[in-house]
Amino acid sequence: MEEILDIQSEVTFDESVSHYEIHAHQPYTLSNFNNSDEIRISIQHQDLNLLPCRSSIHVQGKLSKTDGAALARTTFADNAICYLFEDIRYELNAVEIDKCKNVGLTTLMKGIPSFNYNQKYILENAGWTGESIADDSGNFDVFIPLNMIFGFAEDYRKIIVNMKHELILSRSRTNFNAVMQTIENAAPNNTYETFKIQISKIEWLMPYVQVSNQHKIQLLRQIEKNKPIAVSFRSWELYEHPSIPASSRHVWTVKTSNQLEKPRFVILAFQTKRKDQKNKDASKFDHCNVRDVKLFLNSQYYPYGNMNLDITNNKAALLYDLFAHFQQSYYGKTSEPMISREKFISDYPLIVIDCSKQNETIKSAPVDIRLEFEVSSNFPAETSAYCLILHDRIVEYNPVSGDVKKLI
Repeated sequence: MEEILDIQSEVTFDESVSHYEIHAHQPYTLSNFNNSDEIRISIQHQDLNLLPCRSSIHVQGKLSKTDGAALARTTFADNAICYLFEDIRYELNAVEIDKCKNVGLTTLMKGIPSFNYNQKYILENAGWTGESIADDSGNFDVFIPLNMIFGFAEDYRKIIVNMKHELILSRSRTNFNAVMQTIENAAPNNTYETFKIQISKIEWLMPYVQVSNQHKIQLLRQIEKNKPIAVSFRSWELYEHPSIPASSRHVWTVKTSNQLEKPRFVILAFQTKRKDQKNKDASKFDHCNVRDVKLFLNSQYYPYGNMNLDITNNKAALLYDLFAHFQQSYYGKTSEPMISREKFISDYPLIVIDCSKQNETIKSAPVDIRLEFEVSSNFPAETSAYCLILHDRIVEYNPVSGDVKKLI
């Protein structure tokens, strides 16, 4: 209560940053962003203070027929621009810091539990809502914040000093997952429209931070000690089971993690006949009448009790509750789910498992990550399972020598 009585306290202003400006960096090649191409964007100057957590990828282009005309039966799916990239990597001094594989699915599975309804206009500008990505002529222009793609950019909110930065984007082999198409019934053999997606511009917008003289001296003193700087964050790693057997129960050994790289959250999703299908929406998921899911870390399992789901008969309250409380557990804030229970069940039935609380045996040994799931009836043919593991990672960099080391 003392602060409310301190009426003579001095007025203070935060003037630690003397200048803040955003610079656009272009790829080595300014055209030919075709399927399977690799796009590299580098920031070579090493005497800068950069703030990657506030950077964005700016993408412009056009969705049209192969002859350039406007499309009538082809539209963008949700999060379509991310689906145009197979993977994106972030490097410091040529050492990979973080990587996002299958960018469309990874950002979707991480984003749906993370975002809230009040962010809908920011997400719209990032190309999240398919119906608002392009205009009637198919032109699109989106800003994708880097913290939507990397756990590094989301968790590490400090400047990076005296390092070379590089962003490597790999275009997807096809564009089918980015669009939704309907058949022209009057056309011969019920044909689809032939479309193309042209990316005319990609640039990386990076904030440059100039500190005040007082803080610059403090920063230089820290750097002169020649001590490595620790960068800690939670990385997002996606694993795919391309075809689940037609059975009602399946065991999936996802991976074996090392002693330090422990999973904190696991998000599981299913898709049936959606990948690379022209008439299916790859940005939606299927519940496949899932009845129970167990995550095993060696002999410890999560959740403790059985789920006993029956989604077809509207018994899915536990599933939505696990989803809705992700923000509280992961970010330590009040949960504000972006979607309703109805939309969650119909379009985004993600199974979110919190395994952040672990006993000593798991913390001191390698961990076998295994998923066991049951469904009410056999899995449909061509059903894929996707497992997104959110785990700890620590990287050290030395702003004097330029050395970068992965500790985890």
